[in-house]
Amino acid sequence: MATYSRKKEARANKHFGFTTQIPRISETDMLDTIEAAVEAGEEPLILMLDRVQDPHNLGAILRSADAAGVHFVIAPVKDAPAITETVRRIACGGAERLPYVQVRNMNSVIRKLKDMHIHIIATSDHKGSVDLWEAQMTGSVAIIMGAEATGVRRMSAELSDELIRIPMAGSVECLNVSVATGVCLFEALRQRSE
Repeated sequence: MATYSRKKEARANKHFGFTTQIPRISETDMLDTIEAAVEAGEEPLILMLDRVQDPHNLGAILRSADAAGVHFVIAPVKDAPAITETVRRIACGGAERLPYVQVRNMNSVIRKLKDMHIHIIATSDHKGSVDLWEAQMTGSVAIIMGAEATGVRRMSAELSDELIRIPMAGSVECLNVSVATGVCLFEALRQRSE
């Protein structure tokens, strides 16, 4: 599995004459905001990234997440990229508009979301997974997408309410995580729009 160096990334970036300050939100503030939204009858759509490491993938994911109406993107502090210039450039504005919250313990956050009656869906190719089109993505939902090489961690999958897989008609075994995230988020948007 590849790891990415911020120093290497900084040398590769082109600067466009300006920088953007991304507003930070703490884990506690995020959870309080989600809880208040659920109590008010709102139905948040949350994206959780389980060790997605490539800044290019993160940028593409933030772009799709913003377009699909995601309210928060959650990732671990460890094994996840920060919002860098590369991420911002690829996100095309998604990184500036969408709260990206890095948390110390993903499993703890999953449990807290479940306590708020948020339906947790994890992508998986394990037996027992249902096709994406059969998943229940309306209401308050958190979708967990796994790392580029290893997928969703076992504990994250076990804590989930539902395991889903993207039906594949061709010969490739899997999709890039940013593409898979887009497919899942826009199925959620379709269901939530009906």
